[in-house]
Amino acid sequence: MLAVGVAATAGVVWVLAGRDAGPTTARCAATLDGTDWYFSAVQAENAALVTGVAIRRGLPARAATIGLATALQESRLVNIDYGDRDSLGLFQQRPSQGWGTPEEIMDPVYATGAFYDGLVEVEGYEDMEVTVAAQAVQRSAFPDAYAQHETRARAWASALTGHSPGAVTCELPRAGADGPVGAAAQAAFAERIGRDLGLGPDSAVRPAQDGTSVVVDATALPVDDEARAAWAAAHWAVATASVTGAVEVRVGDRAWTRADGTWRTTDGDRVPAGQVVAAVDPDRG
Repeated sequence: MLAVGVAATAGVVWVLAGRDAGPTTARCAATLDGTDWYFSAVQAENAALVTGVAIRRGLPARAATIGLATALQESRLVNIDYGDRDSLGLFQQRPSQGWGTPEEIMDPVYATGAFYDGLVEVEGYEDMEVTVAAQAVQRSAFPDAYAQHETRARAWASALTGHSPGAVTCELPRAGADGPVGAAAQAAFAERIGRDLGLGPDSAVRPAQDGTSVVVDATALPVDDEARAAWAAAHWAVATASVTGAVEVRVGDRAWTRADGTWRTTDGDRVPAGQVVAAVDPDRG
């Protein structure tokens, strides 16, 4: 009985320690019509990039859906350095087919931009089936394969473009103590959001005076609705939290925290309309 008691106590301690550390497997979800569509943390941050490039170009959510479905089929939405023949990167573009140099194609920003360069040349792509629009750009040997990813891609595109408020959540381990802190963490966040969404540090992104947060003016995005713009930026911040170290994202009267992994109504001050506040202090996560 004593041995059982000791074992049970040890089990409780182990479970509690696991809770304190957060989930052991990082994952993110986009909710659409009551269904959660999961990505790994790596897939989520790449989805944020693919959608972010569409937003900064002023493209519709449909373009992001097509881009995400294409990358899911080609690379599982992971920036891989191998593929069929000389195919590389998120979209498995081939240097020998004029997509760019290997170094350019392995740059996910360049690769995503190259895909959209081709997509916008497809007349009427907004009204096409995903598989038809994707195939017009990719010229794949398996043209029907893109269709299987449409619903998952649409869920993430809808959320990341701000059309589905509160739809992106991430379950992440506790923020590491070995990452950047203070001004360095704020600068790292600003650099990443500038890369993905094109929001510059001069006006749209600024460090908060508390030294642990970043304030984002989402109205600088080419989006015609400030509430949707704010949710687009907020969902981007959650989807990229695994790489930026964000531990809390606030928009309006809602907040996502790394500790909870979900969105909750806040009791504190409401974030001004069109703005997002992201905390990047590892001691809080």
